[in-house]
Amino acid sequence: MQKQKLELMWVGKEKRAKLEPRILIEDPQKSYHADKRVSDNDIFDNMLIHGDNLLALKALEQDYAGRVKCIYIDPPYNTGNAFEHYDDGLEHSIWLSLMRERLELLKNLLSDDGVIFVNLDENEHAYCKVLCDEIFGRINYIGDLIWQKRKRGGNDSHFFALDHDYILVYAKNSDKKFHVEKWRVSQSENYLKRYKEIDKNGDRFYWDTLARDGLQNPIPVTIKCPDGSFLSINSQKSKDTIEIGLREGSIRLIKSKNGWTLHHRVYMPKGQVLRSILTEVGTNKTAGDEITSLFGNNKSFDYPKPESLIFKLLELTTNPGDLVLDSFLGSGTTAAVAHKMGRRWIGIELGEHCDTHCVPRLKKVIDGEDAGGITKSANWRGGGGFRYYNLAPSLVKFDEWGNPVINKEFNENMLVRALCKVEGFNFDPSPDVYWKQGKSTESDFIYVTTQHLTAQMLQKLSDDVGENCTLLICCGSFDGKKDSYSNLTIKKIPKAILKKCEWSHDDYSLEIKNLPMSAPDPQPSPASRKKSFKKQQDNNQLELL
Repeated sequence: MQKQKLELMWVGKEKRAKLEPRILIEDPQKSYHADKRVSDNDIFDNMLIHGDNLLALKALEQDYAGRVKCIYIDPPYNTGNAFEHYDDGLEHSIWLSLMRERLELLKNLLSDDGVIFVNLDENEHAYCKVLCDEIFGRINYIGDLIWQKRKRGGNDSHFFALDHDYILVYAKNSDKKFHVEKWRVSQSENYLKRYKEIDKNGDRFYWDTLARDGLQNPIPVTIKCPDGSFLSINSQKSKDTIEIGLREGSIRLIKSKNGWTLHHRVYMPKGQVLRSILTEVGTNKTAGDEITSLFGNNKSFDYPKPESLIFKLLELTTNPGDLVLDSFLGSGTTAAVAHKMGRRWIGIELGEHCDTHCVPRLKKVIDGEDAGGITKSANWRGGGGFRYYNLAPSLVKFDEWGNPVINKEFNENMLVRALCKVEGFNFDPSPDVYWKQGKSTESDFIYVTTQHLTAQMLQKLSDDVGENCTLLICCGSFDGKKDSYSNLTIKKIPKAILKKCEWSHDDYSLEIKNLPMSAPDPQPSPASRKKSFKKQQDNNQLELL
């Protein structure tokens, strides 16, 4: 019997955004890098993007699909305070629709061995879990991490004090072939206390009894003790191995009031398994103190995350040089931690925090002037840099009569880059051939111009392209029929691209309180309600109202 897909339903789920794939414009005045190299591993091509994060993710998709190793996001929690004009069902529906669009793009950006962490509180955790099951696949759900975000207070709570956040963890592919290395973090202080012995090579270990109850296929061993008595045990090691260990010192006989016992060295593994309850990675207060130390009290930030929390997540799933993404960058914690850990990073922030918090914070990190957070434990001394990008405006604008026109803010380079993205070509202008401005394959090219192309000009282009290549031409206008040339595809811009995207739509933000009120849905007839209910039963779907 074929398994049926369990699907979360909500009001308006069928309405999908047709996102314009914007280009990114660097602002050299805000880009920043160290004035000298600190090490050969300094990373300078990090990206700080200011703009709507849904449009920014779409802008990244073509070049970064399948390249991001780790994503951490801390989206707005939907506390309900922003929804005084909406009923409860619509509140959840708006939040889910906006999150769905982002999560699908984030999945596309993840590498095959990539991992995403979604930090939430109790308001939307359960709904987002089912949504993520649908997008990433339930089989790829790794589990929940529980972060203790505060350790005191809460006496004014009506029912009980909520001291934790949830962090949903999903892998792009949970198959172990994509995760050759086991997930491990560095040892905690309490963990190190157990391995208090150190051998001549500097490796840590502790002495543990060799005898074990409940062993599978135990080996009965009898060892002669220094006083002439004999010790018989069930062991996981053979007698020959034990005798060699006794001679070399890796196994020893210890006498106590209960008699003789065999002990062997248990060496500390390279990493520690992360416990699902995170209690030693700082709290909201820790994070607040870090912000205050960086900016003073005049630049506070609501509910920041401590650097130790992000450090633990990146240590668990990434290696130096891996690419990390945070599309709700906030005060810049993820970028700062990734930078100090030698990871490449992309951070996206829509609000003023991009300039008031992220830029100055990251400058301090690069200059080695940030002494807080994980700086000491990461042995961070500064270096590297980032490039600051703004989202380009919409390619297509509408004039005062409602007619679509190419945005006058676009210069020739911007226009070509934008059309390449819209049409799915890689921007790759040839220095020698003017019409080779981008390509989708080694023999398929794109040429963009706002000029009118005559039949003579098109024939010349067709001759130059030849029989073994094809060319997409995006132009203002042209003479003749567009199918007159077997190796040319001709489109008038902007008319030919109008249906591809939602042009001049600049705000897909999760600031739901700023959304306009929508008209109420018409009430269905009794017959249509019965038909809809029957369809839901047949599809085994959950409906969120």
